[in-house]
Amino acid sequence: MARRWTGGHSAPILCVGAAGGPEGLLASGAEGGEVTVWNQEGAPLAQLRLQAGEDVTSAVFSPSAPGSLYVSHGETVCVLDPRNLKGPVKELRVGEDEINTLSLNETGALLAAADDSGAVRVVELDSGKISRTLRRHTNICSSVVFRPQRPQSLVSAGLDMQLMLWSLQKARPLWVLNLQEVVEEEEGRQQTAGQLFNPPLAHCVSVATCGNVIACAAEDGRVHVLRVGGGSRIEQQAALRAHSQGASQAHFLSFLSHPYWLATGGNDGRVALWDVSGTGTAAEGKSKPRGPSHRRRPKGRSKPKQQPTPQPQDKATPEVQQEEQGEEEGASAPLGPETPLPASPKLSISHGDKVNWVCPALLKGEPSLLVADQSSDLSVYSLSGL
Repeated sequence: MARRWTGGHSAPILCVGAAGGPEGLLASGAEGGEVTVWNQEGAPLAQLRLQAGEDVTSAVFSPSAPGSLYVSHGETVCVLDPRNLKGPVKELRVGEDEINTLSLNETGALLAAADDSGAVRVVELDSGKISRTLRRHTNICSSVVFRPQRPQSLVSAGLDMQLMLWSLQKARPLWVLNLQEVVEEEEGRQQTAGQLFNPPLAHCVSVATCGNVIACAAEDGRVHVLRVGGGSRIEQQAALRAHSQGASQAHFLSFLSHPYWLATGGNDGRVALWDVSGTGTAAEGKSKPRGPSHRRRPKGRSKPKQQPTPQPQDKATPEVQQEEQGEEEGASAPLGPETPLPASPKLSISHGDKVNWVCPALLKGEPSLLVADQSSDLSVYSLSGL
């Protein structure tokens, strides 16, 4: 049974962030500019309504300064002090369009913001200036995340059905994976009960603590799992049939028995926990190591955006792969090449409402999942039995 955290919001909660540590604070953002800071018992400590009244779409704590909380609303990132939630300490004008997600690198020096224009903007927090603008998505960029142990590398995903690995030194993708092509290449692809043939618009991307295993939740209900090896090449790729409707959330957990536990949430009202400590065999058929895909496909139309004419994708050159070899060499994730992805989760929760966000957290030492849905309350599920 879920515990309910109440009294923090009057509108549906859209995002949740955890500061980490046994006493770390938590923060949630909701429609209408609401931000709430919680303690680990689920009591709201402070509440703030941002003056613009725009939906709060992402909330992340700095890994190097727990007293800094970054929240996005509209085209702006507000820096808040969660211990003194009186108003923004600083405002960063980052996006051209609505920001969807934020990510901080492990040093807390760089902030990445993915927005509706399709761009990822990287901000140097010391100066507050944008140091890189990464443009390759041809539709909304829905998610971005820095790779652990690689502070100059990040992964982005968008409603153009593209998953991209970036090097900030190059300011261009090292590879692009077209999820539509991945789906079309599956052998014996058959509709299962309740499975919808939605396009694989990419909603959420996460990277395990090793830095080399990536998960991406997509609108067709699948969660794609990739392993990146030497030279930044995709060594293995497979997919979980995780949800009967769109998969909206995928987050690796860093505090269980190994770093390849993956929590997912979807529009089917289901929350699941998967052991993806193998990427060799797809749960739904064909699996083989895949190289990057560069051919354009029609973009998703979940939001009313003007659709530019697709342009041919630049191919990754051998030079780029060779230059990245030093960064990746010897750092591959310790995953068995023949270990299959699971056909079913280790834990399946019928949450009952469309999932907006899933946030793994240790609450007083208890491994937990916080789930935000269409309501103004948070649900907390214990993972202590695992």
